[in-house]
Amino acid sequence: MEWDYQTLLQKAEDARRNAYAPYSHYAVGACLIGQNGSLYTGCNVENASSGCCICAERTAVAKAVAEGVHAFGAIAVVGGETGEQGDFCPPCGICRQVLAEFCPKDMPVVLRRDGKPFALTMGDLLPYAFDLET
Repeated sequence: MEWDYQTLLQKAEDARRNAYAPYSHYAVGACLIGQNGSLYTGCNVENASSGCCICAERTAVAKAVAEGVHAFGAIAVVGGETGEQGDFCPPCGICRQVLAEFCPKDMPVVLRRDGKPFALTMGDLLPYAFDLET
């Protein structure tokens, strides 16, 4: 099934509403498309012990992997202050590396900038990713 960028961003925004961000007040949502066509959403989950926090992108990846999906076609990510519409929020370095484990370098990473879809590739975000071939 084909998904357009606007739909992916809306699914990420919907997931963002479930974020648990009492410390940063910065809610992030992600929507990941599995190669099987299924959507996997995630939100950030903070913790008083900051090392225990998990980002939206990694939540979505973990959900997919737990269901046996290891290949992906695109991800959309939005973030912003709790209670406001999400906007530009590129994945952090840890999320980029986790995504690189499962995603091809040409996979679209869809962000929202000034309310409009903005797409990069995994290769744009992490051009020299550490992987099994490195």
